[in-house]
Amino acid sequence: QVQLVESGGGLVQPGGSLRLSCAASGSFHSLFAMGWYRQAPGKQRELVARLSSVDSKTYADSVKGRFTISRGAAKNTWYLQMTELKPEDTAVYYCYADVASVTHQPSDHWGQGTQVTVSS
Repeated sequence: QVQLVESGGGLVQPGGSLRLSCAASGSFHSLFAMGWYRQAPGKQRELVARLSSVDSKTYADSVKGRFTISRGAAKNTWYLQMTELKPEDTAVYYCYADVASVTHQPSDHWGQGTQVTVSS
């Protein structure tokens, strides 16, 4: 069983910053990739940022230059540093991971979601 626990959401004014954290725990071999999606009211869930096992990073065009995904010092943790936040960044943010099981079977897993609200 793999669990992802995320934290760090909240209310911030436009132009402000937040950092989201995610930690994976449980029984598995490794993570193929990790990242963040978000879903705003009435919209589809969209990829925000992705970090591969070889440290290749992918960002949505809307967040390039403002958001940074990185690994944590602790194993199987990662962060999303969000700066210059805009009202349109308001959404529920979900961390995710592509996981290789102990028998090397792939599967994807999701955090519980954390609300980010950008408003004055």
